[in-house]
Amino acid sequence: MTAMTGDAAEGAPQPAGRKAPNPVRRLYATVLACEAIVIALAIPVAISVMDVSGATAGLVCGGLAVLCLLMAGLLRFSWSFAAGTVLQVAIIATGFMVPAMFFLGVLFGALWGTAFWMGRKVERLPAR
Repeated sequence: MTAMTGDAAEGAPQPAGRKAPNPVRRLYATVLACEAIVIALAIPVAISVMDVSGATAGLVCGGLAVLCLLMAGLLRFSWSFAAGTVLQVAIIATGFMVPAMFFLGVLFGALWGTAFWMGRKVERLPAR
């Protein structure tokens, strides 16, 4: 039987030697998941309102939505945060297909930056 330690952030015991989940990583994943939904919903707007071909809208917006979901799952790797930042820039660039995405992309980019700022703040907190 392994020794268990309490984890106040999650409320569930963690096996000894295992790091507690990073709450900021959950915030990053939430931003990416919501972003995937928004970018996927931009597909019909691009097709019907902005007169973009279905193949182009599906490839660009659908591809970015899938990448958002993949990045949400890969956040345990240190390189994923830089890749997520590049993804934010690509989503802002979809504003050339659907102008509202300029605003929404900047909004999600601000959320991404806030999560980064909060992560730095959490890292400076003393360990329990």
